[in-house]
Amino acid sequence: MIYFTSKKTFIPIIFSLILMFILVVIPTGFEGALSFKNADKVKVLVLSTDESTIIDTGLIRSGEQRCYIRILNGKFAGQETTAINRLNGSLAQDKLFATNEKAFAVVSHDKGKISTVFMIDHFRLDKELILVGLFLLALLLFTRSAGLRTILSFINTILLIWKFLVPCLLKGWNPIFISIGLVLLLNCIILSMIYGLDIRFLASVLGSISSILITMILGYFFTDLFKIHGAVMESSESLLYAGYQHLDLTKIFIASIFLGASGAVMDLSVDICSAVHEVVLKKPTITAKEAIASGFAVGTAACGSTTTTLLLAYSGSFISLLMVFMAQGTPIELMLNYKYVAAEIIHTIIGSFGIVTVAPLTAIISGILFTRINLQQPSQKK
Repeated sequence: MIYFTSKKTFIPIIFSLILMFILVVIPTGFEGALSFKNADKVKVLVLSTDESTIIDTGLIRSGEQRCYIRILNGKFAGQETTAINRLNGSLAQDKLFATNEKAFAVVSHDKGKISTVFMIDHFRLDKELILVGLFLLALLLFTRSAGLRTILSFINTILLIWKFLVPCLLKGWNPIFISIGLVLLLNCIILSMIYGLDIRFLASVLGSISSILITMILGYFFTDLFKIHGAVMESSESLLYAGYQHLDLTKIFIASIFLGASGAVMDLSVDICSAVHEVVLKKPTITAKEAIASGFAVGTAACGSTTTTLLLAYSGSFISLLMVFMAQGTPIELMLNYKYVAAEIIHTIIGSFGIVTVAPLTAIISGILFTRINLQQPSQKK
């Protein structure tokens, strides 16, 4: 029987730290893609406001809010001027600013002088930092040393999406191949941070990746069968009008299906793998069939709650659309047939397929691997 040590290793941590450093310093290649030429996006302080030209017609407001501001950074820092906040009658896009509020604005300039200033949005970065800080603090308090590894995995995930996935998609690289590669890399990073270079790492990675591949195939097939175009994704058409007509939005939509489900799939693979490992560790003489059966038993219970979790996560993104349908008395068959609802059905059901398949796949892989490898440490052997 093969001996395999389950001792933790620092190699995944070192690799993650090196990867994080590389991702921080490398450029995306789109730093110079400015929407405004001869203009600076700066932080400003609103000193006073004038709403006299705003036309209020119930829910809709139109016109202009004039804000007297002080520029806080950039080449014009310290200067005070008037900025215009245009209202277009859209509750989703329009905003009103208040005195002593910080905001972002676009300062257009010519020959070193300010020409026009337009308000962009409220300044939220300080509040976002507080929220992130509270999350990290809670994570460290409850998970202690494991929390540090979780934070490192969390940061690397964000950086990989921003510095690798998004630039590659904008460059027109195949979204499915790029996304599968990203999921594989994230699986290896996150699961190695949990288990180290352990046999459990191998079993959980094989189980989750196998399930994600199934999700990818089903997503590709049913997206075509449902005749769903990737333009159903929010803001996707804006990419085409911004000069990215070469992008395959449908393949990006397919990639988003298994990307969205990969987290839950990975989570369930860890649960099943750890359960089977614990059973084999406590009973080294157990057969592969019995170990797999134990994994199936755990997976049966976990699948129900995890698929419901995925449903709730996805349903929250289109709850307002469902409210509109109900308020208008739309028949249920027409509602389910509607393109945007069908797209969400694909996201939810195909993602749930990944969860349903990862449990038996991980149980089978774990049961076979663990019963053929001696999990005990040398000190435990007689």
